[in-house]
Amino acid sequence: MPERAPTLRDVAERSGVAVSTASRALSMPGRVNAVTAERVLAAARDLGYSASAAGRALSSGRTQTVALVVPDIMNPFFFGIMRGTQSRLREGGYVHVLVDTEESVEAEERTLRSIRGTVDGVILAASRMADDDIARWAQDVPLVTINRTVPGSAGVTIDTPGGEVQALEHLVSLGHRRIAYAGGPRTSWSDGHRREALALAAERLGVELVGLGPYAPKREAGPAAADAALAAEVTGVLVFNDLLAFGVLDRLAARGVDVPGHLSVVGCDDVFGADLVRPALTTVAVPTERAGHHAADLLLAALDRLHPRVAASVELPTHLVVRDSTGPAQA
Repeated sequence: MPERAPTLRDVAERSGVAVSTASRALSMPGRVNAVTAERVLAAARDLGYSASAAGRALSSGRTQTVALVVPDIMNPFFFGIMRGTQSRLREGGYVHVLVDTEESVEAEERTLRSIRGTVDGVILAASRMADDDIARWAQDVPLVTINRTVPGSAGVTIDTPGGEVQALEHLVSLGHRRIAYAGGPRTSWSDGHRREALALAAERLGVELVGLGPYAPKREAGPAAADAALAAEVTGVLVFNDLLAFGVLDRLAARGVDVPGHLSVVGCDDVFGADLVRPALTTVAVPTERAGHHAADLLLAALDRLHPRVAASVELPTHLVVRDSTGPAQA
C-alpha cells in the first residue's frame, strides 16, 4: 500500500503550532512571526508536504486569487495599475489574474458572473458599468474600484478632472480663448466628471469651451478628433487620453497643421512615449502605479476584516507636464 501523503495537520504537529498558523505560514509568511514561519517551512520540507491551490481553497474557503478587470489591456494607462496591484497582492500572498473586457459593459458583466466564487475579490479599473450595477456586485463579492466612486464600495479615484482644469488654465495663460475638449467613451465615469469640471472652469475663466466626441480612447480615433477640432476653429484642444492625442498629432502632421503654432494639443495620462512623439506632448500626469497599490491595499484589508464590505476611498492628485505641443495662441 502506498505511503499516505503528509497533510497540513502533520506539518502543524511537527512544528508545534495550530493548523491555522501553519496555513498562514505557508501561504502568507509575512503575517506570521519569522521564527515560527521558518519552523513551519522546515517541517513542511522535512515531511515533503506540498499544498495544492485546490486544497488550500477547500480548507480555508479562499482561493488566494484576485481578479483585476480592465477595459483595454493594450492601453498603457493600465500598465502602472497592473504593476501596482500585482506587487501588493503578491506581498499579501495572492495570485493576480488579469481580465480584459475590451471596453464592453456586457463583457464586464459576463466576467463577474463567470469568476464569482473562483476568486476572493475583484479590482475593477475604469469600469464602464452603471453605478447601480457595480453596487449590486459589491454586495456579492469583495470589490474595489479604480477611477470610480460608487456608494457602499471601496474605491481609488485619480483627480483627472482637476488635471484637466490645470491644462485649461495653462492654455488660457497662453492666450487661448476658444478651446475644445475631445472626450472619451460615453460610458466613462471619468470623462463625465472632466466635462463638468471643464465647463465650470471655462465659465470662471471667461473662455469658450467646445465639446467634441465621444471618441474611443485609442490612437485610431485620433484623426476624427483632429478633423473635428480644426472644423470647430479652436486654437487648443484637450484630449481624453494620450493614445487619442497621439492620433490627433498624426492627423495634424498629415494635414500640414503646425503644432503648436496653429493648434495646441494636451493629452492625459503621461504614458510611455508621450515625451517621444513630435512635438513632445503636454499632458496630465497620473499616478497609476500608486492607484494600483492603494486599490490592492483596500481589497486586502477588506478580505482580512470580519465585515469585508466596509467602504473606504482614496483620491490621488494629478499634475500638468508642459512639453512642446502647447504654445501661445495665434493673434
